Amino acid sequence: MTSSPDTEFISILGPSERDGAETRFSTRALPDTLPILGLSDVVFFPSMVAPLLVEAAGSIKLIDDVVGGDRLIGVALQRNPNTDDPGPEEMHGVGCAARVLKMLKFPDNTVRVLVEGLWRVRIKDYTATKPYLRAKFELLRDISEDAVEETALLRNAQSLFQDIIKLSPALSEQVKASALNTEEPGQFADLAAINLNLALDDRQALLETVSIRQRLQRLLPLMNQENQVLVLSSKIQSEVATNISKTQRDFFLREQMRAIQRELGEGDHAAGEIRSLREKVQAAKLSAEARKVAEHEVERLSQIQPGVPDYSLTRNYIDWILALPWETATEDKLDLDEAERILNEQHFGLSKVKERLLEFLAVIKRRKQLKGPILCLVGPPGVGKTSLGRSVADALGRKFGRIALGGMRDEAEIRGHRRTYVGALPGRIIQTLRRLESRNPVILLDELDKVGADFRGDPAAALLEVLDPEQNNTFTDHYLDLPFDLSRVLFLTTANWLEPVHPALRDRLEVIELPSYTETEKLEIAKRHLIPRQLEEHGLSRKDVRYPDAALRRLITGYTREAGVRQLDREIAALTRKVTRRLVGNGKVRRPLTLSANSVAELLGPVRFHSETAEKIKEIGIATGLVWTPVGGEVVFIEATRMPGKGNLLLTGLLGDVMKESAQTALSYLRSQGAALGLESSDHARFDIHIHVPAGAVPKDGPSAGVTITAALASLLTGRRVRSDLAMTGEVSLRGRVLRVGGVKEKVLAAARFGLKELLLPDTNSPDWQEVPAEVRKKLKVHFIRHISQLLPLALEKR
Repeated sequence: MTSSPDTEFISILGPSERDGAETRFSTRALPDTLPILGLSDVVFFPSMVAPLLVEAAGSIKLIDDVVGGDRLIGVALQRNPNTDDPGPEEMHGVGCAARVLKMLKFPDNTVRVLVEGLWRVRIKDYTATKPYLRAKFELLRDISEDAVEETALLRNAQSLFQDIIKLSPALSEQVKASALNTEEPGQFADLAAINLNLALDDRQALLETVSIRQRLQRLLPLMNQENQVLVLSSKIQSEVATNISKTQRDFFLREQMRAIQRELGEGDHAAGEIRSLREKVQAAKLSAEARKVAEHEVERLSQIQPGVPDYSLTRNYIDWILALPWETATEDKLDLDEAERILNEQHFGLSKVKERLLEFLAVIKRRKQLKGPILCLVGPPGVGKTSLGRSVADALGRKFGRIALGGMRDEAEIRGHRRTYVGALPGRIIQTLRRLESRNPVILLDELDKVGADFRGDPAAALLEVLDPEQNNTFTDHYLDLPFDLSRVLFLTTANWLEPVHPALRDRLEVIELPSYTETEKLEIAKRHLIPRQLEEHGLSRKDVRYPDAALRRLITGYTREAGVRQLDREIAALTRKVTRRLVGNGKVRRPLTLSANSVAELLGPVRFHSETAEKIKEIGIATGLVWTPVGGEVVFIEATRMPGKGNLLLTGLLGDVMKESAQTALSYLRSQGAALGLESSDHARFDIHIHVPAGAVPKDGPSAGVTITAALASLLTGRRVRSDLAMTGEVSLRGRVLRVGGVKEKVLAAARFGLKELLLPDTNSPDWQEVPAEVRKKLKVHFIRHISQLLPLALEKR
């Protein structure tokens, strides 16, 4: 194997030198055969001069014999560059007749020779293979076809080559001079092929092309490609040089600034900043581990230049460590009488909820620590869950922070991002502690049931550690990468309902249910809290306007229908705005302006909500039921009808599987009791029954509508209407038993809001009736039933 040791030594003879070479070597004096030297990584062209490294024993023997004779050899590219002793089949068919100019032998048994290319040759027949290849050959002369076209191609090639020369400072002056003085198209094509950075296959193809026109046509695209590569490389080098120059310039300017500051006695700003950080670390109240990390980061910061991006990242990290309240806490005010006063002052009603919160505070006062259950306030929107958390903080004398979990889908919102990410920050827990500057605040995790999950993780899983009193004393945020003690933080959570909450997370919570407000409670809340706040926001006082109870009751019953008081607050705000306009626009209005029930309708428009029981049930197959929703109890009407068919049951109204099964159970029970109801068995197969629950766009599910469905079907099959003033709830079994259901308190409050008079409840729910406020119990008459046989006489009108 023979290779080129250093391509930088490749050169090309000028025109005069080439003419001299041709004069010294006449083609008529050439021998019939030439020894063939295989080349592994270089293609020789006529007029090319380059050194070769010869290593194989056979090739060294060839050089020795040639140098002792006429110094003429044939050189050709090997097909396989890794072969040390190539055979005839491994050699390309076109090569170059060449002359050995110099030879040097080295102690490592290698030979270096300087070789000059003379003519293109085609290798015809190999006459010998040992000790080296020898072959007959045929000279290949350049073929000129169209002088005009060749001249045009030559000029294009020369122009491109000049551009390449400008972008290639490595090309020697000899090459540049030869390019300017070469007028022969064929010679110029060989010159360009020798000095361009081309692949071996492209060089070999150019060597084998004897037509000058075709050689130039093949060469031009390669030159274009090389020119584009050089232009892009030059641009990249220029940009890199510019960046390096700017960095060096900034470095020198900073060094000069430091020198000037030292001369003026002002000192180094960066050094002063490091000293200030060291003093802050020493003075800060940190945990042992946090202090160790902070000191290490300050030392690391002192080794970083201020202009380096890592400087600001490290500085921000140190600032976060120093800003956290590792040992800073507020002193608890564990006065239960004062706590009770604050709760009663800020919230009306909710006696059982307040009682449980006071018990919780009493345990804290007794044990002097918080390792207890995490309270979860569950109830409809607008009943005061969030404000209760603030009241607890006020009662304890602690700082209060709220973290909204609604729509949160990224675990990093809780645990933070690792510092390897650009723009990384700690999680919301650590951020809240820094903002409150206390290690023992009250933190309210609002809307726990609205937490989502996606490919970024599940925030609920991260909350498992936060809300576990046995684990949160070593909570580790990804950004800080330091354990922080959360055991002294009082966590409260809120939710509208518990079904979407992660089961493992739900297991860590003690649930306190907040019921819907009654009409009386809403009235008192409006008088004590909502009206004073709206008057203040609108620049009014009680001397300007008065809200009698009758007007407020009209507002509550006619313009709102909700479990909480948010809509009531909005309606009071709307009423106050209109009153403000009257007072401002008409100075003759007598003050205070007293609003009556009729004036409410004048200002806010017609009543929006009417009692749905005002219109009596006039048809068979309709029953009034009670359902629970995350926003409170609701009244629904279940409708049933039948038509000629084949005994099928049709269910509509976007019902869930459980509700569909309840309907099937109710129908099966009634069919099994056909004799007692006076139904003929032949009727079942001749009619289809259709059950529909209005508000078809709202999904509905659950077993508690079983009793209502049974009553609607019994009304349909017996031809007796269901009583209009009666509502019911309960699950039905296949044997006709009425089973316990949930949400009774919310359902009863909804029945009272709708103006119903009597209720049918499962007998096993009788303890829940005692949880209903006394004023609501006085408005309603309740019947507790155990079996469907008790339901029908109470629910159906008499014939």
